[in-house]
Amino acid sequence: MRNNRAMAPHRVAVLALDQVVGLDLGTPAQVFSTARDADDTHYYVVDTCTPGARPVRSSAGFQVLPDHGLELLDQAETVIVPGVYGDATLRCDAIEPEVIEALRAAYDRGVRIMSICTGAFVLAAAGLLDGRRATTHWAYADRFRRLHPHVDLDPDVLFVADDRVLTSAGVAAGIDLCLHVVRTDHGSEVANRAARRCVMPPWRDGGQAQYIERPVPQAPETSTATAREWARRRLHEPVSLRDLAGQARMSVRTFTRRFRAETGLSPAQWLLHERTDHARLLLESTDLSIDQIARRSGFGTTAALRQQLHLRIGVAPSAYRRAFRRG
Repeated sequence: MRNNRAMAPHRVAVLALDQVVGLDLGTPAQVFSTARDADDTHYYVVDTCTPGARPVRSSAGFQVLPDHGLELLDQAETVIVPGVYGDATLRCDAIEPEVIEALRAAYDRGVRIMSICTGAFVLAAAGLLDGRRATTHWAYADRFRRLHPHVDLDPDVLFVADDRVLTSAGVAAGIDLCLHVVRTDHGSEVANRAARRCVMPPWRDGGQAQYIERPVPQAPETSTATAREWARRRLHEPVSLRDLAGQARMSVRTFTRRFRAETGLSPAQWLLHERTDHARLLLESTDLSIDQIARRSGFGTTAALRQQLHLRIGVAPSAYRRAFRRG
């Protein structure tokens, strides 16, 4: 976690290759540019580069005219490779040697390396994913395994953070990964503010399933959203499954089925995540005691909060607070 104050913005380089996926290309600039403090100070600056600073085609039918070549990677603190489209562009021999060399050099220099969607194929071709857990778009999982058998691929999650190498699934999962990085760098308050500016949910856990069958509700009253909002306002109180189902005017069985279809989680799992995230925000942004935070987030006891926080992020509440305490 960086000390935000009195520091130059963190430099992010987006490396666009031929047939770059348009949404993936725009995601880092959109998310990181909205990461600001209360005084509107930007924490990141995002630039785009291509091999030789040449124009590249996008999968959406437009050309990308970059301002930088691969030398931008020499100045970056984070490098992001967006997805590329088409089987031909995913072959190892289709990736230019200078791209491989630039990515390896950046990693060796200590830079954080990220990919969105099929950008993981590029990181794998550079050897940066060998022996690591990683993910990519679920539709490309079989092809990825054939080409890169030494990577521990998990196609069932939204994103994977393995030390300084981070990979995400397709399309919107790139937003989740970028928000995760903002949260890791600057805490939940900044990440939540960025999410609001992007009109996105502030947090989807990286372990959430990529592909969820989600029937479109026929009418608003068939959704569990109202019950979820009701529960968010009462995290400090006991909330039972029957209470939630009652708020949605559904039977427990119907509510449980629809809740999982809409969120990818059981009601109990979702409630635990909400309480943990609320506790994290209180640890970062208030001077409440750990015991008070445990009660206000619905855990009841410090021991229960400590256990859940350790399960989720591997640290105790006091250590988490120290890490995110502003100067």
